[in-house]
Amino acid sequence: QVQLVESGGGLAQPGGSLRLSCAASGSIFRINAMGWYRQAPGKQRELVATITSGGNTNAVDSVKGRFTIARDNAKNTVSLQMNSLKPEDTAVYYCNALILSGTDRIARVSWGQGTQVTVSS
Repeated sequence: QVQLVESGGGLAQPGGSLRLSCAASGSIFRINAMGWYRQAPGKQRELVATITSGGNTNAVDSVKGRFTIARDNAKNTVSLQMNSLKPEDTAVYYCNALILSGTDRIARVSWGQGTQVTVSS
């Protein structure tokens, strides 16, 4: 019923920038927290950054000062601006949201399909 679709991944050089976007659609009453996770080859999925419906943000130390998470509540979207990219940022990035269903008012965690980010010269 609810779908998250990411876009914006790709290849960047070290020191470069990429912007990821994620749009939620379907039967949505309200979206609570939204966030971005990433999973590098051979590693567990890790939290990158989160943002509440009120705009409070949190990020893992390794991306603080380089990545910025933002959301547009009217459009049900969340973005991740990634600057000063490093090779260790290479991973599949997943959008995540806690969504209160418009159908049954039950809150469920939804995930996007993932988008590849590769940082390499």
